[in-house]
Amino acid sequence: MSRAPIPRHYGLDWLRVAAFAILIVYHVGMVFVPWGFHAKSAHGAEWAVLPMLAVNAWRLSLLFVVSGYASRALLTRAPGIGGFLRQRTMRLLVPLAFGVAVVVPPQSWVELVTQHGYAGGFATFWVRDDFRFGTLGGIALPALNHLWFVLYLWLYTAVLALLVAAVRWRRAQAAFDAVFDGPALLLVPAAWLVCIHAWWFPMGYETHDPAHDLMAHLSYLPAFLFGFALAGSARVLAACVRWRWIGAAMGVAGYAFILAVELAPDGGTPRWLYPAYGAAHAVQQWGTIVALVGLAERHWNRDARLRPMLTEAVFPFYLVHQTIIVLVAYWLTPAGLPGGAEFAVLVAATVAGCWLFYLAGRRIAPLRPLIGLRALPHPHKAIA
Repeated sequence: MSRAPIPRHYGLDWLRVAAFAILIVYHVGMVFVPWGFHAKSAHGAEWAVLPMLAVNAWRLSLLFVVSGYASRALLTRAPGIGGFLRQRTMRLLVPLAFGVAVVVPPQSWVELVTQHGYAGGFATFWVRDDFRFGTLGGIALPALNHLWFVLYLWLYTAVLALLVAAVRWRRAQAAFDAVFDGPALLLVPAAWLVCIHAWWFPMGYETHDPAHDLMAHLSYLPAFLFGFALAGSARVLAACVRWRWIGAAMGVAGYAFILAVELAPDGGTPRWLYPAYGAAHAVQQWGTIVALVGLAERHWNRDARLRPMLTEAVFPFYLVHQTIIVLVAYWLTPAGLPGGAEFAVLVAATVAGCWLFYLAGRRIAPLRPLIGLRALPHPHKAIA
């Protein structure tokens, strides 16, 4: 494939920052909705599901698209495919190991204490139980929890490295440009996602266990590869701009159907409606992604003073945000705050905690690789 540098796309940087900001609010919302989560509020409400469903379909697929795009840029600057894979392994698996060993355990402890009657303190849990490589209260330990995304991103990066080594990429890129330069940009991926959500796995759930998560892999790996190919295609980026409003209409229509089902007076999705619900999910998913990429290309592809820091902070924020949410939700339980106040405190505390984690970690050289930041250059190399 071509080694020509991929110019930085500021619009996709802003999209990535926005997507992770949405993720933080989404995970705060998980404390209040009736879905399973590591910490739950006494103010849970059924209606809270509705705003969550506005982003549930597309938020993670969008992150894989943006990650694929960034991977193309990183590959063009790396010393070959092997060097690219080594670099990505260090930037992904080292923080993953640190996260599983240090960041995630408080989440498991809170869940065991509040939902399974665990009587031990955190120190006891961490030393005695977390690294049992088995289950406790039905929870597999040590847990990945939200860091499944990092593991999947590394797995898809390894698949990508094999494909780049095996495929005649110029021909593959030309085929991608030809196919997705028109209406197929909307129709082909949406049809694939309809097959996943309406036919093969109607109302299915992701497991986040890489060995038993076919539904997720069928959705996220193509999204990652699409982003990789998109980074080399000005034609398809331009097509995203042309089709952004139709994509937005698809996203709104899919969400409107889901809302109508969720608000139906019978209070549940009947089994016969599963395929239609899944199809609406798929249409919302891909239409929104095309719309957002088109908007990023057309309107947001410009730099700003804070962008470098925000784009650097995204990964450390991701590593720590869920642990902060779970711990703060646990500590707030005795306070008896109203639901709105509890939500506001959770959001504010999570953002503040993430900034402290990032700003402290970036200043301490040994911690930088652990939180997903590049190591500081050696002083002698910097002088040279």
